[in-house]
Amino acid sequence: MVTGVVAGGVGRHVEQLTHSLVELGHSLVVATPAVIAARFGLAEAGAEVVPLEIGSRPLPQRDRRSVATLRESMADVDVVHAHGVRAGALSVLAREGSSPPLVVTTHNNAPEGRLAAVVHWNLDRVVCRGADLVLGVSQDLMEVARDRGARDVAPAVVPAVRAEPVRDRAAVRKELGLTGDTPLVVAVGRLAPQKGFDRLLDALDAAGTTGQDAHLVIAGEGPQAEALQRRIDRSGLPVRLLGHRTDVPDLLAAADVAVSSARWEGQPVWLQEALSVGAPIVATDVGGTEEVLDGAGLLVPGDDPEALGAALTALLSDDILRADLRERALARAADLPTAEDAAQAALAAYRRAASTAGTRDVD
Repeated sequence: MVTGVVAGGVGRHVEQLTHSLVELGHSLVVATPAVIAARFGLAEAGAEVVPLEIGSRPLPQRDRRSVATLRESMADVDVVHAHGVRAGALSVLAREGSSPPLVVTTHNNAPEGRLAAVVHWNLDRVVCRGADLVLGVSQDLMEVARDRGARDVAPAVVPAVRAEPVRDRAAVRKELGLTGDTPLVVAVGRLAPQKGFDRLLDALDAAGTTGQDAHLVIAGEGPQAEALQRRIDRSGLPVRLLGHRTDVPDLLAAADVAVSSARWEGQPVWLQEALSVGAPIVATDVGGTEEVLDGAGLLVPGDDPEALGAALTALLSDDILRADLRERALARAADLPTAEDAAQAALAAYRRAASTAGTRDVD
């Protein structure tokens, strides 16, 4: 497997696949930056770790070293599975001919900013034309892969993450300083444009209230923290930025509503956690969000803050609807893929790529 510097969702997927494939008796080499190998315990999981430099932007000298490292690592493997377009493009360049078979999972849409989007487009095109099989974590990514010339495209099966709360609702509310019946609304994510927290604040402004004097907390850190805090202060919104939290499962289990305002998502991990604790969910209908929720939440258009605010207010004021969504969330969580499902799907993808590449089968 090959991966660059990745965030929590992609890293967890690589971690889970590593554990599962090693437990099934397969030998695994993971080429990745040392910091990622350490963060996700890949060596401890039983993989051979090859340190690899993959940065956030192209650098010819460094990238040539990375291609040479990958080419050496690929010499005796049955299949390569790269995660993300940067890792995928370097893997395409490192291959000699059509061996070994190459699977690439695309996890994200193009980033914000014209230059970053152009770089992403070109890397994605290299991946789609060079990989034997492209897996997409959402239907829109699969459509993009087909449009950019991928010879074979399939959905990526990513194991769901279940929340494991430690504290009860009362303890969380006390720590947050909530009194009486004040509803708690929880959002989670990096404070960056993709997550749309600026639009969430617009939604609260548009609604005039979050309903029943609710309090919104956002767990996460990122480059927009200061700008969001200024907006919260200027508008006097009942919102608190919590920064990085290690107790997200506790927050979700205590939530009266979980809200996602993302501009794009693949298979959002934190919404899977919210489903597993039965949190009522309001979310923008973007990327793979609908595929994850499958009816277990209220969806609103991704570019309509007024609709998001109205849905949030309506849900907070309707006890029956919240109870129904809690039941639907728990039922949906029970149907999400397990780590075993994801491992078996990966092995099937490797065999499929081997067949497409015309090389030996993968046992």
